[in-house]
Order: sequence, then C-alpha cells, then structure tokens
Amino acid sequence: MHAIVAREAGGPEVLDYVTLPDPGPTPGRLLVRVAAIGVNYIDTYRRSGAYPSMYPHLVGSEGSGWVVDAGDVPGFAPGDHVAWADGPASYAEMVSVDPARALRVPPDMSFETAAALPIQSLTAHYLSRSTYPATAADTVLVHAGAGGVGLLLTQMLTLNGARVLTTVSSDAKAALSLEAGADAAIRYDEFTNMATDLPKKLRAVTGDKGVDAVFDSVGKVTFDASLASLAPRGMLVLFGASSGMVPAVDPQRLKNAGSVFLTRPQLSDHVATRSELVWRAQEILRAVNDGTLQVRIGATYPLSDAAQAHRDLEGRNSTGKLVLIPDHGA
Repeated sequence: MHAIVAREAGGPEVLDYVTLPDPGPTPGRLLVRVAAIGVNYIDTYRRSGAYPSMYPHLVGSEGSGWVVDAGDVPGFAPGDHVAWADGPASYAEMVSVDPARALRVPPDMSFETAAALPIQSLTAHYLSRSTYPATAADTVLVHAGAGGVGLLLTQMLTLNGARVLTTVSSDAKAALSLEAGADAAIRYDEFTNMATDLPKKLRAVTGDKGVDAVFDSVGKVTFDASLASLAPRGMLVLFGASSGMVPAVDPQRLKNAGSVFLTRPQLSDHVATRSELVWRAQEILRAVNDGTLQVRIGATYPLSDAAQAHRDLEGRNSTGKLVLIPDHGA
C-alpha cells in the first residue's frame, strides 16, 4: 500500500510518499480500505514536532472507508462504511481501526463528507454543546470563521440562537462565513494592531459590552485580542494554535480583564466514552442528513500531494475541509 511518513520533525517537505506492506487482519480491530482522509492541524503539529511524536511515523488520524475484514468484532461486517477520528496512521490506503472509535456512516453519504466530519464536527459539537453552550442571550466571536471548524461551529452556535461574529482574512472567506450564519465577518487582516483594533471593533458592535465568549483556534497572534474582547465574566475558549502556542499566562490577567474565564479543552476528553462519542456523532449525522448542517469540502488532493495540503492549511490558503484521496490503482 501507499502511505505518508514524516521522516523527521520539520515542514511539509519531510513528508514522504512511500510503499509499505498492507496491514493484515488483527483480532479485535477492523481492517479498513481507506477512501478519503481528513487533513487537520494536529497532523501538522505532530509533523513539525510542536506535539511530541516518534520519527519516522505514519501521519494522520482521521478518515473514512469500507470494512475489508471485521474478524471477531461484533456489530461490523465487511462492506460496512465507517469513519474515525483517532485512528493512527490514517494517511494510508489501508488502516487498522479500533472498533470502539469507529463511526457507522450512512451508505448514501459520500466518503469525502464522511472523512470531513469526525474531528472538526465533533470539535464544533463539544465546543457549542458542552464548553460554552451559547443561547439567544449570547454574542460570541469565532476566529477563522471560514475554516473547517469555523464554518461548522458558526452553524451550530446559530442553531442554538446565539449571535455569532467571526474573523476572516478575505472577502471570499467573509462571504462563506456569512453564508454559514455569521451576523458579521470582520477582516482582521485590515487591522494595524490586532490586540487593540479587534476589541475596539467588537465593543462598537456590542454596545461597549464585549462578547460573551471567544472561540480561538489561532492562538499566539489572537490571544491578547481575544482576552481584551470579552465582556466581564466572559469565557475565552482556546482550542487550537494555528499561529503558534500561547506563552504562559499570568492568572492576574483574567481578573484584570473582568473576572473572565480561560479554558483549553481538547476533543479526546469529550469523546472519552463510546456512549458520548456515539451521542455526538448521531446528532451530527442527523443534522447533515436533514440539511441542517452543511459540510464544505474546500479542496481534495491525491494522497501523494499531502505535503501541498499541509502547505495550504498552514498558509491559510484554504476554506472548509481539506481531504486526501488514495489512488488504490497506483
């Protein structure tokens, strides 16, 4: 089979397209032929060394495909369509998946959509349903509003009745964010000083109150602006670091900002049990099937072009979800 290996810590250039033996059936696991693979920031963190990893390692943790061998696993059979959010070595044509983490996918759903859903939609779900379940009484800010999580999170928050403001970097991204339900899309690239200009802009549109919550996946370059944009007793939800890790924070800053709250959640703690994973996934799949939740595939790439997908993701040259497609005939 073909797969993508990160040979050492570094930029996209360390990703190699290699040929490896096909994995065989393993007791207690599903052997899956991969149809589509989700590209996520966590893949770039592990590739770059920002998150500790072993090298070389097979990249990726998300995808979709069909079961080739179910072995002794109850409830699954060859031919079943499945997706997963934390299957290691997913940038490959064949993957061994823990059935406890496998999600059943409706047979009429495209594999590209199925691969786009697990990590980003589960993240948007826990953020909007568990971390800060905003209501019609809330005005919230979502950074990177045209990204994969941003578009899904905006839809979920507006379905809850919240007023959603977003930050974007172009007119095209603003249009996508507004289409997803944002009340306003703010062009952060036009600011001279993000830390002062964004809070000023937000207070102008909230009657000088500030926002009740900020969902920040950008990190280093937005953190100060996010903190300064909160209303008293608001919440800063830091769930990513696409611009780099946030330096250590003095807790006194939270008091000085108005007794605000800071949390750094992660997906694994919100799908820690099979029942919670299934609950979140079923709500998401129902919403996609009935058209309540729209999934945007920003671009697809051959598996061999994984490095370019990483460049586009890290360079913020993308919208929605990026997906890799294996070429099983190559």
